[in-house]
Amino acid sequence: MTVQRAGWSGIKNGKLLALIAGSFDVFITIDRNMTYQQRMENLPFAVILIQVSSISLGSYAPHFEALRLAVANSSPGAVVTIG
Repeated sequence: MTVQRAGWSGIKNGKLLALIAGSFDVFITIDRNMTYQQRMENLPFAVILIQVSSISLGSYAPHFEALRLAVANSSPGAVVTIG
């Protein structure tokens, strides 16, 4: 599911994280500022930050295996950076 598909486009990060809580185990983002702007350690889900050069699928492809492992090994409140 994406933020857009959930109808959450334009929602500020703090409220977005509250909406995610209880619905998802992992939140994957490319927003590099989120981890500096929000407290992550008490979240009931993990946050995975993927650092890519663009939002094209080709930018994500080299990180698929690391992303799979990060999702499989994540725990609530963890922040994992890939890339």
